[in-house]
Amino acid sequence: MSLAISTAPKTLVDFIPNTTERSRRIARDAALVASFAVFTAILAQVKISLGFTPVPITGQTLAVMLSGAALGWRRGALSMGVYWLAGMVMPFAWYAGGKHGWDAASGTTAGYLLGFVVAAAFVGYLAEKGQDRTVATSIPAMLAGNAIVYVLGMAWLSHKLDVPMVDGEKTALSLGVTPFLAGDLFKTVVAGVLTPTAWKVLGRGRRD
Repeated sequence: MSLAISTAPKTLVDFIPNTTERSRRIARDAALVASFAVFTAILAQVKISLGFTPVPITGQTLAVMLSGAALGWRRGALSMGVYWLAGMVMPFAWYAGGKHGWDAASGTTAGYLLGFVVAAAFVGYLAEKGQDRTVATSIPAMLAGNAIVYVLGMAWLSHKLDVPMVDGEKTALSLGVTPFLAGDLFKTVVAGVLTPTAWKVLGRGRRD
């Protein structure tokens, strides 16, 4: 027999009833991790290609920020790790633009994939500290997560394309960051508004 655990939620998924039975907790967490990995893969198919850079505009970063905020740092990082690793073996569209396999997983955008893992962990850590409860703190947390993705993505892009990071006519900054600032700002605001809104709705239901 398992008993429901009733504690104050640290992250949004903690509103989902949990139990003291270890096997059921593991199954629940595995389902959550897998669900957000699939969610990221779905948003990866929302893609706009830019002719001058191998990095496309996608919906992935929205999923990354939401995974960290909803799952917390451990499960958030794990979900993005599963997303990255699963794409290496999936025989169908998984990464942006329908790509999959080892070449895509280790190619020019691999730094962004690593950034997803680190960013989800960081945003998840901030969420566990309550930074996703209000718009005023949630948006800066999402901005920090996006900055992590940019830094790691830009560093790997510089290595793979053999271009300077920031100093030059053709740089990792101009290829992998500046074209995406407006779109990522929009996704950051969406994530930064969604999470505190979800807290209010779910918290009201818990009290009722």
